[in-house]
Amino acid sequence: MDKNQAYIQNLSIKEVPWHRLTTPYGRATDFPEYFKTIQNAADTAEIETALGELLSNIEHQGTLWHSTPFAMIFLARIFENSVSEMGQSGRADFIITQLLSFFELIAECFHDAEDMGMSEDTDPLPDFSDMLKEEYLWSEEYNEEEDEQRYEDGAFPDDLFYSFWFYSYQVLLFCKPMFKKLENTDFDTEDLLALL
Repeated sequence: MDKNQAYIQNLSIKEVPWHRLTTPYGRATDFPEYFKTIQNAADTAEIETALGELLSNIEHQGTLWHSTPFAMIFLARIFENSVSEMGQSGRADFIITQLLSFFELIAECFHDAEDMGMSEDTDPLPDFSDMLKEEYLWSEEYNEEEDEQRYEDGAFPDDLFYSFWFYSYQVLLFCKPMFKKLENTDFDTEDLLALL
């Protein structure tokens, strides 16, 4: 297992400064609560609401965000837990279905970025953890005007920006054996596996 795979496997939610990571609508401050709801709620409607909030904040019109690769790590863990419970509850099967569809979207976003030549112009940061270096994090206190100004000034260096796609995809590659376990089940993984 290489350094980035070990990071994907071992990162804890508390190690991620969610309040300093961007989404299309602000910051990822509420992400830990969404993960908790998805993992623990018995009510499918509650899970669906939390998933909807989370997924709409880590992908928007093909664009991935600073929060995306980190959220992908914890979504992959939720997915793995759900796979271990599949067939035992509608809750687990619901999460599997929703996340498979979303993971396929993320894989498509990565390939679209590759097709547009993103990787020809820049390399990703060397390590997954590099995206949490102080120089890349946003202010401790959220200020909408300051954030908007930072966007106007060029919010992300090219290597950091490409890393949002690259490392989100690396999480999916790390999960490929788990996706393969779902072959010949009621869950459709064919299109997703074709993208990995």
